[in-house]
Amino acid sequence: MAEEYTLDPLLAQESIEAWVMHKCESWRDYYESNYEEDFDEYYRLWRGQWDPADSQRASERSRIISPALQQAVESNVAELEEATFGRGKFFDISDDLIDQDPTDMLFLRKKLDEDFEACKIRKSVAECLINSAVYGTGIGEVVLEEIKEMAPASQPMMGGELKAVGVTIRDRVAVKLKPILPQNFLIDPVATSVEDAYGVAIDEFVSKHSVELLQEQGIYREGVIESAAANTNLEPDQDLAIYNDDKVRLTKYYGLVPRDLLEEEGVDIDEDNKSMYVEAVVVIANSGTLLKAEANPYMMGDRPVVAFPWDVVPGRFWGRGVCEKGYNSQKALDTELRARIDALSLTIHPMLAVDATRLPRGAKPEVRPGKMILTNGDPREVLQPFNFGQVNQITFGQAAQLQQMVQQATGAVDSAGIAGQVNGEATAAGISMSLGAIIKRHKRTLINFQQSFLLPFVTKAAHRYMQFDPDNYPVADYKFTATSTLGIIAREYEVTQLVQLLQTMKQDSPMYPVLIQSIIDNMNLSNREELIASMQQAGEPNPQAQQMAMAVQESQIALQQSQTAALNGQAAESEARAAKMIIEGELMPQELQIDVINAVTKNMKDGTEDDKEFKRRLDLADRLLKERQIANDERRTNSEPRENAQRGTPANVEQIANLATQNPQALQGIQQ
Repeated sequence: MAEEYTLDPLLAQESIEAWVMHKCESWRDYYESNYEEDFDEYYRLWRGQWDPADSQRASERSRIISPALQQAVESNVAELEEATFGRGKFFDISDDLIDQDPTDMLFLRKKLDEDFEACKIRKSVAECLINSAVYGTGIGEVVLEEIKEMAPASQPMMGGELKAVGVTIRDRVAVKLKPILPQNFLIDPVATSVEDAYGVAIDEFVSKHSVELLQEQGIYREGVIESAAANTNLEPDQDLAIYNDDKVRLTKYYGLVPRDLLEEEGVDIDEDNKSMYVEAVVVIANSGTLLKAEANPYMMGDRPVVAFPWDVVPGRFWGRGVCEKGYNSQKALDTELRARIDALSLTIHPMLAVDATRLPRGAKPEVRPGKMILTNGDPREVLQPFNFGQVNQITFGQAAQLQQMVQQATGAVDSAGIAGQVNGEATAAGISMSLGAIIKRHKRTLINFQQSFLLPFVTKAAHRYMQFDPDNYPVADYKFTATSTLGIIAREYEVTQLVQLLQTMKQDSPMYPVLIQSIIDNMNLSNREELIASMQQAGEPNPQAQQMAMAVQESQIALQQSQTAALNGQAAESEARAAKMIIEGELMPQELQIDVINAVTKNMKDGTEDDKEFKRRLDLADRLLKERQIANDERRTNSEPRENAQRGTPANVEQIANLATQNPQALQGIQQ
């Protein structure tokens, strides 16, 4: 395929290292013109280092730097670190395989955790977070290193009769994260991310022996490497004195390279790739010695660089950090403090007006404790201090307001208090609103960090292990997710809300243990997991206790049933006795009525028609009473319900009442 391409005439006179260095130098010019000065000042303010350019007047003598911006950086970084690493694991894996077998997923996560711990990934991520807070952008390089894994082991000797203590050595590949300072990182100015850039480069000083070791391993090309000239712009700490050491300026380029230049260096290019530009890796020493040139060796074709902005600036790669947000307030606060200290010095140690003609020859009118000054005449007439008054107390309030402005600009919360004060007093609503706004700002930064830095790094690291260490990392398709939760401030704020909600509920409510568990889960307790496990175990039912409770309940039910049966028997017996008594009570008046009627009829004589009619009615009443008696006897024998007997009573009473009302004489006879 190489014969199909002809070398560009414009590129025929330059080498690949010259082409790469030309790109890098133009990118560095852009960085130095737009960002270098600001980044240097952000670094000084974060470190608390004074510079002559900080003086606002010629008479300024104090060199103090307020720690407000330092506190803001540390507070914000600590919040993100707690949100990322506070719960132990900072990533999770979702199985995207067809088999849906979680065994391989759990193995990969555990293996990655062990290797990340061995390579100190957490420390490297924390350093990238600090760089992002100070400079606005955190950058890291995914580095592959061949390491020797050593482990103690016993080895058999003399045919297996003896064992000697030894060490097993195994060659492995380790994936590390290397934090990159902004002055050592170069990127295409029109790019907004590493992926859409023409290319990126890491330009830094490394030790000479590290380059020679890579040459011995065959990773770099052979050649004599000289020590590079000093350049303080590339040093990590630019304020330190330059020291003479064997250092090499190493430029590592990751990006697109003209195909012709790669082929001139004998680089094998995939035949399926028809593009004029090829994704490649080029390493150059001291701006002119080519050490490595190859097509992108990674199976996913990605660049081994991850970066994220603290706050996104639209259309720019470089973000907006904590130092940039609080820069103006920090400068005003430093000016206020230095002016106050200078005024306090004049007040405590005022200037003196001296009559030089009345001082002895050779006298030095300096002021210090215990000094004796000889004068010709009254000392009060020779020495006269200038009175500057007292330091205005309003400056203390101004300094406090400026410090609060730094906190408002950066979203930091110090130990002295928080925002949300109304008329000098902190209200619950104001505190809640302020904390809510701060948490939202932290969540925005956390999302940038997760999506642009953390998950891409974990994904790149897993792919590197799968490609170069397939024995320990089987190749499979996995989806990585971040498990970062709430930070310190957000967690404390949530605990406060849960406690307030807990106070409104009763202890027998089913939500009460759920709220208790949520409060414990958000606390930074060393035995948090044990407490949660104990609560969950206590909430689960005990099988033995359940059986005992069921046995007790069954015995109670049996007792209640026996008591109910006894009561039912007693009720039936009582009802039978009551029915008998009612029937007997009903019969007795009827028998008395019959006797009365017989007595009346025996004493009556034949007389008028009214008398005959009265007798006829008495006979009728007698027959009715006899029929009723027969019916009662049958009811008594058959144990009929009581209401049947009750139905007969009104008829007897009504008949006797009618009979009495028809014949008053009979009524008088009955009464007698």
